[in-house]
Amino acid sequence: MTAEQELLNQLGEFARILDQRRWRDVGTVFANDVSFNYGDGQEQQGLAALTDNFQRYLDPCGPSQHLLGSIQLEVDGTTAITRAYVQARHQGAGDKAGLYLDSNGEYIDHWQFTEAGWRIVRRDVSWFMLKGDMTVLSD
Repeated sequence: MTAEQELLNQLGEFARILDQRRWRDVGTVFANDVSFNYGDGQEQQGLAALTDNFQRYLDPCGPSQHLLGSIQLEVDGTTAITRAYVQARHQGAGDKAGLYLDSNGEYIDHWQFTEAGWRIVRRDVSWFMLKGDMTVLSD
């Protein structure tokens, strides 16, 4: 498999990890010392902080679907950069099951090839549009 194929597979796996709430698997895509800004202007670091971020927004809601597309790849040996548009639909849970939040944006990821395979070492997110009810992401 080429590096490009491996990177695309990793991005696909990331979306499935989120939608299936497989928090124990976040480290199969992200490095332990990942640094990130998830579009809120806050610089954060570490796999635990990233996993907490995912759980805080996705555990309270019902089903979600994260779709990635218009992916651009730049591979340079053991490093790479991917840019992927994301469209994510979040449905409410329980009494909020009829509510939705759609988010559209871009993930810019910096990758490093490690002994375990390709891992994201840096993620920057830009949100272009949020439409719907933000309360689906909270209890």
